[in-house]
Amino acid sequence: MKILGIGNAIVDVICKVDENFIKNNNLTKGLMKLFFDEKEFKQLLTNLKIEKTVSGGSVANSIVALSQLGNEVGFIGKISDDNFGIKYEEGLIKENVNYLYSRKKENLPTGTCLILVTPDSERTMCTYLGIAGKISNEDLNSNDLKKSEIIFLEGYLWDEGEPQKAFEKAILNSNKTAMSLSDQFCVDRHKPNFLNLVKNKLDIIFANEGEITSLIDAKNFDQVITFGKEIQKHLIITRGEKGAISIINGEVFEIKVKKNLKIIDLTGAGDLFAAGYLHGYINEFSPQECLGKGTDMSSKIIQQIGARI
Repeated sequence: MKILGIGNAIVDVICKVDENFIKNNNLTKGLMKLFFDEKEFKQLLTNLKIEKTVSGGSVANSIVALSQLGNEVGFIGKISDDNFGIKYEEGLIKENVNYLYSRKKENLPTGTCLILVTPDSERTMCTYLGIAGKISNEDLNSNDLKKSEIIFLEGYLWDEGEPQKAFEKAILNSNKTAMSLSDQFCVDRHKPNFLNLVKNKLDIIFANEGEITSLIDAKNFDQVITFGKEIQKHLIITRGEKGAISIINGEVFEIKVKKNLKIIDLTGAGDLFAAGYLHGYINEFSPQECLGKGTDMSSKIIQQIGARI
């Protein structure tokens, strides 16, 4: 297998609602609210008509895109043996992803992200992680890890306790390890651990400018470049309107952003950039071509709704 992704298995549940639904449930339009109470989250779902379900999550989005590009890929994400768990597994299998997790009845339900679409096409998200964030080293098969050329992890999944042990097992048994820092909130929350991973344990790192700047407390981007050269790893940084760069064993490569794009939805931009880049990497593209493929994929996804091409 070329790439095995390990991440939060989140079912995206898309529903159309009116403006009153947002107001009556004390939600802020256009933003994401994290739910910790299962009953409160289920109550929100009660009277909604589900338009569509998608097997989501950051790394899962990347893995599906890699499959669509013709690569042999797999995914491990923790789900429960419930209705959404069944839909999640079916969704990945439909996309020709090897789903390497056997679902069972858990004490928490499958992770869900409720995407509420108002008539103006604005998306308001309500997320309940459920069992997704409880992955442990027992959920990972060492042979599956060793058979993959690259293990791709997400910062969203890292946490103290069992998830940390899962990360350690994945890295220990991998031929090469890639990781996305995922979000500046994750970086700020786990800074010493993430810095240790980047410096000492990962081979390929994906980050946006804000995430990497925060990770190393850089005062300017020149300090980020210096850090990238010093660690002698494969560091890829997306910079929004400034394009993207990669720093490979001290050498810097750069690409400009595509112009005149009709941006509709930024959901999945980073996930699809990583997919394009990794597609280039495993198919022996040049560093510049890898950046180009990543840019192509992210440019496509931001001109449509959702994180699937």
